[in-house]
Amino acid sequence: MGLLRMLVRLFAGRGRPQLPRETTEPFQPLILREQVASRAIGIKPPQSPQMETILRGRCWVIDGDTIVFNSIRLRLAGIDAHELDHPWGQRSKLALVQLCKGQTVTARIKPELSYDRMVAECFLPDGRDLGAELVRTGLALDWPKFSGGKYRHLEPADARRKLWRAQARQRGGLSNAG
Repeated sequence: MGLLRMLVRLFAGRGRPQLPRETTEPFQPLILREQVASRAIGIKPPQSPQMETILRGRCWVIDGDTIVFNSIRLRLAGIDAHELDHPWGQRSKLALVQLCKGQTVTARIKPELSYDRMVAECFLPDGRDLGAELVRTGLALDWPKFSGGKYRHLEPADARRKLWRAQARQRGGLSNAG
């Protein structure tokens, strides 16, 4: 009988230790008292914010604006870096590798998609934004269409001239393969 009880616990999930999941925890918005009270008297509550998904952990760098968390490809939101076969592409990737190396990165997933990748704002443990760091070093450009100009003030003076392929892609002059 003890063996049967142990098997039931094992397969029911009670017998296994549950490890905390850090990688995919959706942000649960709090329900405010006003919202609960308005439901009780029949008033339509205000629209709740969309649930936000946070990924936290170590990542792999694919290129200057793409990282991977547990086989989930993420594009850094609001920036554009050269592809690996373009000038400055390898340097962009290396800079991102150096930023992420040995760090626990936090990614705040945005609802939009970019080709086969989800889009996310990514941060280091000290609060630095990965996209902002790449733009500041001149290895990526602000993409105002998607960032609203959030990173434009961080671009070095010659960045658009140096990263001309990324600038041409933003204007629609080149096809974007990734």
